Amino acid sequence: MSRVGKSPVTVPKGVEVNVSGAKISVKGPLGTLSQQLSDVIRVKKDGDIITVEQVEESNRSNAMSGTTRALLANMILGVTKGFERRLSLVGVGYRAAAAGDKLNLTLGFSHPVVHPMPKGVKAETPTQTEIIITGIDKQQVGQVAAEVRAYRPPEPYKGKGVRYIDERVIIKETKKK
Repeated sequence: MSRVGKSPVTVPKGVEVNVSGAKISVKGPLGTLSQQLSDVIRVKKDGDIITVEQVEESNRSNAMSGTTRALLANMILGVTKGFERRLSLVGVGYRAAAAGDKLNLTLGFSHPVVHPMPKGVKAETPTQTEIIITGIDKQQVGQVAAEVRAYRPPEPYKGKGVRYIDERVIIKETKKK
């Protein structure tokens, strides 16, 4: 069995987990998340400990047990603390401004870029060159951050573009005659 799938998930106080058939829902102080379960695994709740078990011995069941356990742990972490991704704008004239459920970006194009935020994801701009994307769903927060970065990914010669805060861009040397 998967090493990740073997370890149990502890449910903190203030979080409610409901397993009904092939669906699991987690409710906490920040919101509610739900996930469909695969038919090759089974989730058992015993007090404040949740375990993921395989229904059959197969590679797919083994893989899904670890995946489901990781998704469940991320759901619990999301409804208690939430997730965030930080982006940085590097370049002359590159700016960002959060306005309600939209993120206005000036990235050196002839037009401003307006990125709509999906429900459950918020964007903040503490400075004009920093963006903080927050939400309770880890996958959705990461997807929005990747979409914003895709407008102008960092280029390798000057390093200009939208990058993650912890991202390192390796600068290439220019061509010599």
